Amino acid sequence: MAMSYAVTAIPESSVPRASAPIFQHLLDTYAGEISKVATVWSCFAPEDLAFRIHPRSGTVKDVMKHQLLSERRFFAEFLGFPEPPPAELLPKEETLEAFRRRLCELALARLARIADRTQDWWLERAPFFDVLRERIWIFWRRVLHTAHHRTQLTVYLRMLNKPVPPTYGPTADVSWTGADPTTSLGAAGRT
Repeated sequence: MAMSYAVTAIPESSVPRASAPIFQHLLDTYAGEISKVATVWSCFAPEDLAFRIHPRSGTVKDVMKHQLLSERRFFAEFLGFPEPPPAELLPKEETLEAFRRRLCELALARLARIADRTQDWWLERAPFFDVLRERIWIFWRRVLHTAHHRTQLTVYLRMLNKPVPPTYGPTADVSWTGADPTTSLGAAGRT
C-alpha cells in the first residue's frame, strides 16, 4: 500500500506546469507541503485552538495565523508576488475549516505565479531581511519555515494525545505494508 494523505488540499491535477521544466519540483513540493499542513490542521478539534504546550508557546490558532501571515510576507515582500492586503488575509471566521480553506486559497493563487517565473528570475538576488539571497533560496526557506510550524503542531497533537498523521512517511500512529521508518542499521544500510 502506498502512502496517502487524509487531506489532499491541492490535487496533482491543480498544479500548473512550470515555464521551465527544471522548476516543476518547486510547484509539486509547494502543493505537497500545503496538503501536509492541511492534513495536520485537520487533526485538531475546535476546542484545541486555544491549546498551548507551554505558557511561552503560541496556541494552535496562533501557529495557524502565523502560517498565513508569514507566508504572505515571504511571497509579497521577499519574492514580490501580489498578495492580499494583510487586513484581508485571515479568515473572518476563526474556525479550523476557515483556516484550512484560506491556506488552500492562498496557495492555489501562488502556484500560477510560481509556474510562470523564469530561471533568470529565480536566480536573481533579492532583499531578504538584511541580506541579499537568490529568490530560489528564499522560496526554499519558506518551505522549510512551513515544515517547521507543521512539525510544531504535530508535537501539539502528541501532547493532546491525538494521532499524528504521516507527512513524509509512517508515524507511530499511521503505517502501512512496506513502510520502512529506517530505525535500524540494516534499514539505513540498504542500497
